[in-house]
Amino acid sequence: MIGFLLTLIVVGLVAGFLARALVPGDDSMSIGMTIVLGVVGSFVGGFLGYVLFGKDLNEGGVQPSGIVGSVIGAIIVLLAWRAAHHGRASRI
Repeated sequence: MIGFLLTLIVVGLVAGFLARALVPGDDSMSIGMTIVLGVVGSFVGGFLGYVLFGKDLNEGGVQPSGIVGSVIGAIIVLLAWRAAHHGRASRI
């Protein structure tokens, strides 16, 4: 259980950092928020991978395609967060 949580945190940090590096713009986020971005992106990427390609956890949870899916999911979440944050800031 501890190993799973550590893996989740490390993959979340890497995916969140890569998403923030690949998408241009100013993101004022702490390391904790970057980890949350990556973890949520990992779930989004895993869900999209399952829907599109029909893969499941029996094939392994940590693999290169899973990390790529995590980064893609984190980019999607980051763009959605920016859209929601920008829309809220313009209404004030």
